[in-house]
Amino acid sequence: MNYRRHILEMGRAFPLEPVVFMKPDSSLLKKNKPFFLPDFSTDIHYEMEVVVKISKLGKSISPKFAPRYYDEITAGIDITARDIQTRLSKSMLPWEISKGFDGSAPIGEFIPLSSAGDINNLDFSLEINGKIVQQGNTSDMIFGVDELISYISRYFTLKTGDLIFTGTPSGVGPLKRNDHLVARIGEKTLLDFVVK
Repeated sequence: MNYRRHILEMGRAFPLEPVVFMKPDSSLLKKNKPFFLPDFSTDIHYEMEVVVKISKLGKSISPKFAPRYYDEITAGIDITARDIQTRLSKSMLPWEISKGFDGSAPIGEFIPLSSAGDINNLDFSLEINGKIVQQGNTSDMIFGVDELISYISRYFTLKTGDLIFTGTPSGVGPLKRNDHLVARIGEKTLLDFVVK
């Protein structure tokens, strides 16, 4: 819930503070391995995001010092069981199982932030089967990376290697078997995998 047009397409209210949820390490899908559609959902969606890797231990970090706590980024997909999320949201229940299941967080190759550019002005995109389905720029975030790190670290101690998915732009949609996903930051292809 960090890009205005995505919030509008989801029909939700604009947040007054960052919306935070967690994925367990078992949700990580690395090295461009295929994603297997689970049997517990009939409406699996993709949400491409810029992912920041925390580089040192931190707690209650002020926004001005947040840049000291990350120096690598990549592209990631927040895969969501939308039918489960919708059902649980309507009941005002936590919806982690709709986003934290095994393999629901494909992540790409990490690159130094110094070679990617300004974290507050990065273009990124997701292509499925040769067609661009999502395009965004980090300048469109409601809460920037430094603000996210500051907010999250008030509640959770950030540890070296922790990953922060920073939100998705508009254009989310369903995945189907044999879809081929390619995610880029700028012109760099960082994630390339298929759905099985």
